[in-house]
Amino acid sequence: MPDVLVQYEAEILRAILETLYMVGASIAAAVIVGLPIGTLLFMTQKHKPLEQPIVYHALNFVVNVVRSFPFLLLVVFCIPLTRLIVGTAIGTTAAIVPLAIIAIAHYARLVEQSLLDVPPGIIEAAQAMGASTYELTTKFLFVEARSTLILSLTTSIVSFISYSTIMGVVGGGGIGDFAIRYGYQQFKTDLMLYMIIIMIVLVQAIQLLGTFIARSLDKR
Repeated sequence: MPDVLVQYEAEILRAILETLYMVGASIAAAVIVGLPIGTLLFMTQKHKPLEQPIVYHALNFVVNVVRSFPFLLLVVFCIPLTRLIVGTAIGTTAAIVPLAIIAIAHYARLVEQSLLDVPPGIIEAAQAMGASTYELTTKFLFVEARSTLILSLTTSIVSFISYSTIMGVVGGGGIGDFAIRYGYQQFKTDLMLYMIIIMIVLVQAIQLLGTFIARSLDKR
């Protein structure tokens, strides 16, 4: 192991754990909140089972607004909300608030797109069998789109990792913040390079795992 990695071993480990903490919380927010919102976006569209133009356009507008924000500006904009929720605007836990917001909007849009790829015949068959809205969603739509939903979540996770590198601006820590503070600002290019390699390995591992799971679930 290079000497510089040994020297900063504890700090690097802490930075990795901070990144995993922030990204893990973002994933939870994306699945728990983003998945239902994305499903509602799909279901309330024109000619869909829960057609509600007002609901659809309201949700669509909110999702578009959040996704249009440059993430750094979103972090700053969310400082009052972050302070209200967690009691402080500084730290790794505080960094989760803007990450969760962008995660929800990001995954909600991908869920909507995934469900739009489901053949209309699936919905028609479910309705012909008398399936309720809940059954239509969980036993037909999600089952048919499960592979795409996993790939969409994988894409989202990679984006969350990228977003997490910005969280040093509010003291969020993580690999990106460590690379800037200990690598770039202290002119230790080799240390910064090692952090970039760690990020690449992490992203590749997640992408490979997500692709493997998606292919395993794809029965077509």
